[in-house]
Amino acid sequence: MSSSGAGEEGPLPVELRKGANGLDKVVLRQGPRISAEVYLYGGHVTSWKDQFGEELLFVSNKAIFKPPKAIRGGIPICFPQFSNFGHLEAHGFARNKIWTVDTDPPPFPVPISSRAYIDLILKPTDEDLKIWPHSFEYRLRIALGPGGDLMLTSRIRNTNADGKPFSFTFAYHTYFSISDISEIRVEGLETLDYLDNLQDRARFTEQGDAIVFESELDRIYLGTPSKIAIIDHEKKRTFVVRKGGLPDAVVWNPWDKKAKAMADFGDDEYKRMVCVEAAAIEKPITLKPGEEWTGKLELSAVPSSYYSGQLDPDRVIQDSVVPEDSVS
Repeated sequence: MSSSGAGEEGPLPVELRKGANGLDKVVLRQGPRISAEVYLYGGHVTSWKDQFGEELLFVSNKAIFKPPKAIRGGIPICFPQFSNFGHLEAHGFARNKIWTVDTDPPPFPVPISSRAYIDLILKPTDEDLKIWPHSFEYRLRIALGPGGDLMLTSRIRNTNADGKPFSFTFAYHTYFSISDISEIRVEGLETLDYLDNLQDRARFTEQGDAIVFESELDRIYLGTPSKIAIIDHEKKRTFVVRKGGLPDAVVWNPWDKKAKAMADFGDDEYKRMVCVEAAAIEKPITLKPGEEWTGKLELSAVPSSYYSGQLDPDRVIQDSVVPEDSVS
């Protein structure tokens, strides 16, 4: 792991440190205040701070930083199963595993301009293969752009030696930090179909011109655009979610009753968070041996006055499954 560029120029762009309960974490920095933190446990981003040093991700004050419990908040990675869409434990096992730093990753298709990035890798253990009998390599790059954008790129490859394909569902389960849930609008999902997790995943069509929150909400929006906006009226800040290879989007807030039922979540913390998750759920991803899938997430936070619904409207993050012979 490179950590050059230190000394009088300022803080290291990449630094390995000890976090809560002695768990290893990587700190990424752009200048004095822009930063991100990634725990090797779960390959889990737990902090993303802007140029003012303000925290943009929500992590519960009751989060348990102790394996095998997943960390409540930040950006949990749901793989190889989202929620209970399958026979594994909810949200799969990637968020409960210790990842390793990938010191020699294959070249990425698009080189990044920033030195503030880390490459992690997850491979199945013998125990994992007992519950999900498929061999894979999951490479994760987490990068902090010069302007403070946070970029996550997942590359998952089927390394089965038995010739068998496998299928999986996936989500970046992002918890955004907000002023108050009553001040939030989510735009970009209007007129789309969704599965309502509070009504046995019955299918509905979004009728509103934006999503607002007045009670518990847990939906999987289908066939979503590559860009979604989360507008925080009180903070006059807009989060822009850009994604590639991830056609679905989960929107979730537990509200008061479910918040009280979660041991690792404060009773009133639902007011300060919203999850908008780039995902592939309705149609599982299937990989043949040697094939690789790429799922990208790019998060930015801008003053709402800059956001008029026309922020790079034609910008698309490329996806998705690459055949074996075209992967370097």
